[in-house]
Amino acid sequence: MSNLHNEALAGKRKSNKPGFLARIWWIRAALFFLVCFGIVFPFTKTGKDAVRAWNRTATKTVVVNKPSPKDAEKIIEQARQIEALKKEMASRPQPQPAPVEKRIPTVAIERDADVRNTLKGFGLKYQANFPKGKTASVERKRDDSYVASFSLDVKMPIPATTAEQLSEINPHLTKMLPGLPDLTKNGKVSPLYTKLYNNKAARLKREVLNLGKVLTSHNFYDCETMLEMKHPESGRKVFLFQADMDVVTDGSDGDRLEEMPDAVVNSTHYQPFTSYSWDKVTKKKNPMIKGWEQRMRNAKAELAQSSTSAERKAWLRSRMKMLKVGIDDMKVHSFLIAEHDPFIVVSIDKIKASRRQKHIPTVGDYVAVIHKDKIYPAIVGDGGPTFKAGESSLRLAKEINPIATSYHRPVSTLGVTYVVFPGTAKKPRAAPDYDLWHEQVSKLLEEIGGLGEGYTLHRWTDTFPKPPAPPSPVEPEILPNPVTPPTEN
Repeated sequence: MSNLHNEALAGKRKSNKPGFLARIWWIRAALFFLVCFGIVFPFTKTGKDAVRAWNRTATKTVVVNKPSPKDAEKIIEQARQIEALKKEMASRPQPQPAPVEKRIPTVAIERDADVRNTLKGFGLKYQANFPKGKTASVERKRDDSYVASFSLDVKMPIPATTAEQLSEINPHLTKMLPGLPDLTKNGKVSPLYTKLYNNKAARLKREVLNLGKVLTSHNFYDCETMLEMKHPESGRKVFLFQADMDVVTDGSDGDRLEEMPDAVVNSTHYQPFTSYSWDKVTKKKNPMIKGWEQRMRNAKAELAQSSTSAERKAWLRSRMKMLKVGIDDMKVHSFLIAEHDPFIVVSIDKIKASRRQKHIPTVGDYVAVIHKDKIYPAIVGDGGPTFKAGESSLRLAKEINPIATSYHRPVSTLGVTYVVFPGTAKKPRAAPDYDLWHEQVSKLLEEIGGLGEGYTLHRWTDTFPKPPAPPSPVEPEILPNPVTPPTEN
């Protein structure tokens, strides 16, 4: 069995040997053709192009120009400068947009108007900031994306309290009133001074978005001080305030001035009343009644029209009621006339406070008004706005400065000193008596130390037009007795 098996295996090996040799021959043939292709291909056109492309990518080198020493120093220096600039920029505070708490109401400004032209008496600081935001489609929908911020910064002043400080504005003051230093030593700042500037601040807050109505710096800082003082010997109380001087042109009195210009009579701005008034003493009609009665007729005619709106009719009825009250008042009372009577105006706050505090001016109190080296007697004649200080009648203003009008103040500096004597108003009130005013103010000044040497109190004269004198009676001409001619028989 083993021999047979061995013989079978031997026969099988003999039969497989030619197949193996055949496979080796084909491998040798393939290698031969591949070698021939590798030798011949580079010399063909296609082979040459392939070789050139291979050389461009495989053997390409980058040539770097080596900088010169000078260029190297410049490059290093530039790098240092850039680094220093980066550090400086990083240390600077980055501008941040102003916080927006709520949407600010739009204020109407005249077309093509420069906002700087609407600013009166105060500076404008402005800056444009551009912080990084989101996309335009997002930012255009946000209220705080495109915002102009406006901030009004106003420093609240402190009052002058010494005679030396008051004299810095008017060097004549302590010479004219030698008792002023003793008065100011025990004086105190009136609470009305603080209230005045609080009223100004409140008004600014209300009008801050309406630049045309914002108080100018001149009108804001119109009062240097308000002092409540008492003379150490006489006990005479004094309310002193130092301010500028505006002008009032109101008032009417048929007893002393029967006729007034038509422009005044028909004016809707001229006020026929002053806080100081007294009972009429004649039957002469107040000239301002004519204009008010015409306005009453105009209101009635408009009220009767069917086209008048309900809102307008309500306003007209209120207007007619006010006109009637004013007409009735003018029929029984007389008032100061700013063009002829010297008086000053104090704020309504002071008049109201005087009812509770005896140291505060009230209507009718005597006043000494000082400007430079002149001193004028007057009274408190009217009440004015709560955010102003320093106002006088046209008569007093023109005496200080002849160019004064209702549109031109006589004194723009804070160089006017108003020395008010609280509690000196006479009752019952009567028509102005300038000689009496001079006498009373002279006595009051003596009670606080008198006037210094070389100074005198101004004396007012009556400037009302006098009625023409009646014509002198003409004696009848005496004619000789007529001679009767003889009659013929």
